[in-house]
Amino acid sequence: MLKSLEVRGFTAFSQARLNFARGLNVIVGENGAGKTHLLKLPYAVMAMSAEEGRRRGSRPPTKSFLQPRLAEKLIDVFRPEGLGRLVHRRHGGGRCEVDLRFSEGGTSVRFGFARQSKSEVMVDRSPSAWRDRTPVYLPTRELLTIYPGFVSLYDTHHVEFDGTWRDTCILLGAPMVKGPRERTVARLLEPLEEQLGGRVVQDNGRFYLRPTGGSLMEMPLVAEGWRKLGTLARLLATGSLLDKGCLFWDDPESNLNPKLIRVVAKSILDVCQAGVQVVVATHSLFLLRELEVLLKREFENVEHRFFALRRRDEGTEVSQDDTLDGVEPLTLLDEDLEQSDRFIEEFMS
Repeated sequence: MLKSLEVRGFTAFSQARLNFARGLNVIVGENGAGKTHLLKLPYAVMAMSAEEGRRRGSRPPTKSFLQPRLAEKLIDVFRPEGLGRLVHRRHGGGRCEVDLRFSEGGTSVRFGFARQSKSEVMVDRSPSAWRDRTPVYLPTRELLTIYPGFVSLYDTHHVEFDGTWRDTCILLGAPMVKGPRERTVARLLEPLEEQLGGRVVQDNGRFYLRPTGGSLMEMPLVAEGWRKLGTLARLLATGSLLDKGCLFWDDPESNLNPKLIRVVAKSILDVCQAGVQVVVATHSLFLLRELEVLLKREFENVEHRFFALRRRDEGTEVSQDDTLDGVEPLTLLDEDLEQSDRFIEEFMS
C-alpha cells in the first residue's frame, strides 16, 4: 500500500509531499499542473519492483541492480529524451529527489538523479524486498481496440507510446480468474456489465462485446465510453484489481457522458471497498461531486483523501485534506461558479 510520496525538483514540483489514504485518492488540478506525473512516478517504481520480484525470486534488491532498472522504467513510462529532463527547470539544486514509502515492510525506496543525467539513477535507500503485487495503470483512453499485437509491436519497434500501455495490455490478456475470488469478481462486474449490456470476451487475440442474447460485436464498433468501461471490466475479470492491489487511473471521465461517469464513480469505490488502493487524476467537477455523494451515502467506510494542485511561478503547490472542501480553492470550481454566474446574468435577468 502506498503511504507517501515526497519529491524535490521533480517536473512541475519544486517540493511536495503527498500522504495517501488506504482507499480512494483523488488528485485534482488544471492542465499542466502535474497530475499525470504524480500517477506515473509511483506506478513506475511499483511496477519495476513487481517485475523484478517475479524474475529474481528470493534474491533481494541491491543498489547496484536497482539503479539501472529504475532508470529504464522511468524512461519507459515518461518517455523523456533523457532522465534529466524530469528535473524541475527552476529547482536550484539541479537534482530530483524521490522518497516513496509503503506500508509493506522493506519495500520503501529513496533515489534521485541530476539534470545532466541521461539514464543514471542514484539509490539512497534501497528496499530489502520486492513488491508482490503488480500495480495497474489506466491511461486516458481505452486499450481494448489497440490490444491485438500491441505488446509484440512495442517490444520489437520504436513506437510513440509510453510503457504503461504495454504493461496494461499484458494484464488485459491474462486468463480469467477462477476459484474463491470468482464471487467477488462477479459482484464487481455486475453494474459494469449491466451498462454494457453484455460482457467483454477475448477470442483469437481480439476483444469483443458479447451482448446478452446477441452475437459478438468487434470492439472498434462499440462506443468509446463503453470501451473504457469494458477495459475496467476486463481487468476485474482477470483478477488484476483485487485485494492489496493498486490502481492508477488518469482522467477516468474522459470521453464519458454523465450517466457513464456515475457508473465509473461507483465502480471506483466498489474496487476500493474490495481492498484496492485507487489513485485518480481528474479535472471533472461532475466526477468529484459524484464521488463525494457516494462517499457520504454508500461508502462511508472507504478511507479517502483529496489533493489539489495549483500552478505557481516557483512550482506546483499541493494542498491535501480528507474532504474536497478542505483543500485549497480549485481553479475548476472557480470556473464552474463563474459560468453559473454568467448564465444567470445572461438568461435570468
